[in-house]
Amino acid sequence: MIFGKKDKDIEVTMAKTSMNDLTETVAASGKIQPETEVKIQSEVSGQITELPVKEGDMVKQGQLLVKINPDLYTSALNRAQAALNSAKSNLSSAKARLSQAEAQFKATDLNYNRQKKLFEENAISKAELENITSQWETSKAEVAAAKESISSAEFSIESAQAGVNEATDNLKRTTILAPMTGTVTALNKELGETVLGNNMMSGDVIMKVSALDFMEVNVEVNESDIVRVTLGDTAIVEVDSYKDEKFKGLVTEIGNTALNALTTALSMDQVTNFSVKIRILPESYQHLLQNKPANESPFKPGMSATVDIITDQAKNVLSVPIKAVATREDTTSASATERFKKRMAEDEETTDDKESDKPLEVVFVYNETAGTAELRVVETGIQDDKFIQIKSGIKEGDEVITGPYEEVSRTLKPGDKVKRKTSIDIEEKKEE
Repeated sequence: MIFGKKDKDIEVTMAKTSMNDLTETVAASGKIQPETEVKIQSEVSGQITELPVKEGDMVKQGQLLVKINPDLYTSALNRAQAALNSAKSNLSSAKARLSQAEAQFKATDLNYNRQKKLFEENAISKAELENITSQWETSKAEVAAAKESISSAEFSIESAQAGVNEATDNLKRTTILAPMTGTVTALNKELGETVLGNNMMSGDVIMKVSALDFMEVNVEVNESDIVRVTLGDTAIVEVDSYKDEKFKGLVTEIGNTALNALTTALSMDQVTNFSVKIRILPESYQHLLQNKPANESPFKPGMSATVDIITDQAKNVLSVPIKAVATREDTTSASATERFKKRMAEDEETTDDKESDKPLEVVFVYNETAGTAELRVVETGIQDDKFIQIKSGIKEGDEVITGPYEEVSRTLKPGDKVKRKTSIDIEEKKEE
């Protein structure tokens, strides 16, 4: 035995390359939820006196959902209305005082002008003129004060009117109407219970009204896969409740921020996922709605589902089993070396020496004449769960080594003698 050489042929499995249709997918799981769901909360606090709906009922926009005891808010409105009436009365009084002050000023002004003329004729003393002048100025000031009282009364009316409007709005808020047409999917309160309003803080959720016309699956996609998902991608949806059914979906929303980004303490070993929403297309489940009520949906919020998001497709491309592709740094065969040098030359323009040493993707091709394994550097494309696209490096009909895994990934060297363990011809995949 020569040192460094194996004393017998290595038994390997092989497969022939062929042209196939590939579909690349991203798998994820999540929960079904309505696309549109409204949480019904009260803006005022109080006891529920009317609750004419129950869970599962179909409601129309504007329909009564909840009635809160209005007694306190009716009293508040009466007080506000009384304050408004008082302010209006004060305005009337201020206007009357202004009329009185203006009449008094008019009389004082006439008397002042007469006394002033008499003083100019030396008919009265200066002291008498000063006295009438003081009366005139006082009367003028009373007119100005009366006008200010009217302005103050007008502001009081505006404030009282705002109080009436607020009390009226609060009274109206004791009646909660359906904001949209939909189905009551959750009912958290019962008749006679007290609810906390959300005018100052987060209030109680009384019920949820959902539009079940469009349902979606909210899934979590890993950060390594999220870059391959785009809006409009189609998806295959499988719901746990329907074992033998597959539904079509469409990606409608992709989260921009990781789900755990808002946590206070992040660690490097945490899994980073992004939220993706997939609408389930109604035409894919119409057969489940036969002989069912118009408002019924085959899916209920909270059902578990798995999705395969189709991120890329390729028709009739050269492919090999995924297990035939490995990453190597010791590319020593002639054909591999040539491609390795080309790759290195390209990398020198954009990367440093350390980055240019990164491993290359390779396959081992069986040389039937010599009975040896030949290493080929390849360029790969998309892949599905079994096959991977080969863009360059090998050709159709080449026989590649697919196993054992340890040999392909680590120990097999270019030129090693190999022996066919089993021959596997890759059959062309049929389009699903």
